[in-house]
Amino acid sequence: MSTLVVINTAFPLPAPDIEALIEGRTIAAIPRIFINPGRQFALYPTDTSVNALPTEQYYRSNFLPTAQRSLAELDSETVLIKAWARCELCQVMDQAESLDLLSQLSVWTKEALLQTRSKRGNIFLAFLRVYRLPQPVEIPVQQSPRFFSLPQPLTGTEATPVLGAIFFKQRCRQMIEPNSSLHPELEAVQAAIAPLSNHNLAAKELDYDIKTFLAWSGYKSTGQIPPTLVWIQTIAKVGNSSDRDSFKALVRKSLIELGFTNSHQNPKASLNPEATGVAEGLDFYCDAPYPVVGACQASQQENVPNSVSDQLIHLGHTHLGNAHFSHSVKIIFAADPLTKRERKVAVENQMNVIRPETWQRLVELKAQHQGSINLLELKPCLQQAPFGEEADAKVNRYIDKIQQNLKVRSRLVALVKNYLHNAGLRDTTVEAIHGLYTASPPPQPLTLEEMHEILIELSSPLTGYLGRIKGKEWRSDRFYFLRDLKID
Repeated sequence: MSTLVVINTAFPLPAPDIEALIEGRTIAAIPRIFINPGRQFALYPTDTSVNALPTEQYYRSNFLPTAQRSLAELDSETVLIKAWARCELCQVMDQAESLDLLSQLSVWTKEALLQTRSKRGNIFLAFLRVYRLPQPVEIPVQQSPRFFSLPQPLTGTEATPVLGAIFFKQRCRQMIEPNSSLHPELEAVQAAIAPLSNHNLAAKELDYDIKTFLAWSGYKSTGQIPPTLVWIQTIAKVGNSSDRDSFKALVRKSLIELGFTNSHQNPKASLNPEATGVAEGLDFYCDAPYPVVGACQASQQENVPNSVSDQLIHLGHTHLGNAHFSHSVKIIFAADPLTKRERKVAVENQMNVIRPETWQRLVELKAQHQGSINLLELKPCLQQAPFGEEADAKVNRYIDKIQQNLKVRSRLVALVKNYLHNAGLRDTTVEAIHGLYTASPPPQPLTLEEMHEILIELSSPLTGYLGRIKGKEWRSDRFYFLRDLKID
């Protein structure tokens, strides 16, 4: 359950410091006063006139582009507040070794920290748990060096933390204990590509992946296929060619992308995309979350050879054993029709014959929406009739169902967003959302109870599309918008 938090005060910090907090590059701030743990406040960006050194000397070189950009965004009349924070700990840092560690784990140079200590007499280090606001709030410029009251209270939520609880605790422990940056080389790479990420999609994706690895950011969801997964869009093309080895490698990669694994070391029952040339081996084999075995037949304008089904049975029994092969999900990926005999063998042995286009469609959906394909829900689809070539339509119906579910959820998120914006409200009820949903032909009829269950799903911290204010009973729950659910 996410909690709404009313913020009445703001605390001024240099704009680059706030940007570092919002990006997850640091969890600490250097206030001029001691901040009591537990205190909550909006982060108000200011210029760097309070800093002990010029910007170029105050911030580490790998952060300078971001620092300069944040300062360029400042306005002389209004200020944009993007986040609020809770102080978890505040302590004095005065030892030279501590300052050296602090520099390595933050955006400040050691010289800046030494000058700040010399100028102020000591350094207060505040550990801040930062949360993004659902929408940035613009307020008039305020002239205050310390806490001040906001013109209007802000409503924040704990559903949008910059760092999850585990990451935040790790970062706190790292800053307190004598451990320096664990991955300085990766930090340098991230700093080099950060200026490109605003206009280069590949750079943006790599920037995000590095930040996630460094625990600088959390989960994201988009309706686009990440550039690192563009190979998915070649599955159908290669599957309709005569390049069987390349098709086999793509199928293995796609199974891994969907979440299948293989813990065995048997090269003849493998899922390794880099080891597809093993003679007399299965084209692919997965053992978790359930066993899947199969064959790949890239072909072009010809029937699948008579041997493919028989060969799969022979190799399956040889490398897995009769009982294990019998209980495994069996798939043949084939671009062209099977012969009459092959169709009979496939149906009798419960083999799913799936076209490369259909498989690409399934994997693309997973890449676009990370939580959309549940392998345990896919299992009965693959285990139940029809088998043979009719299984392709069965899998397409499963994909259609998932896409329909996404359309329903995307529509609900958009309804909440637009309604709250147009009505000038912060949150709304289940009944109001249901009324909006049924006002025009919906993608799928929903009862009030069914809609409430979906709204709970959308407001989970693991999805974070909506926020929820829990009522005394389910009908009194209230929901508010956090972020869009984009679908193609």
